[in-house]
Amino acid sequence: MIQTEWGKKSDAVYPVDIHVEAVDRQGLLRDISEVLSREKINVTGVKTLSSKGVARMQFTAEVSEATQLQRALSLIEDVQGVLQARRK
Repeated sequence: MIQTEWGKKSDAVYPVDIHVEAVDRQGLLRDISEVLSREKINVTGVKTLSSKGVARMQFTAEVSEATQLQRALSLIEDVQGVLQARRK
C-alpha cells in the first residue's frame, strides 16, 4: 500500500483511479456507481471492458480523504460478483 497525505482544506478533493475486476453481469456498473454515490464520491470518468465473463472497470473519482477511499473500496468489494477493488 502506498502512504498518502491529504491536504487540510475541508473542501479539497483529489482525483484517484479505482480499478475493479468482477464477474460480468447485468447491473454491475449500476451497483458500483450506487456505492460511490452513497459515499458522496464524484465520478469524473469510467472505462469498462468485458471479456470472457470478466469485467474490468476503471473509475476516476474525486475523494476528500484516504479513509473515504478505503471505505468505498471495501463497500465495492461487497458488491455481488466483485473479485477485487483497488486504487490504481
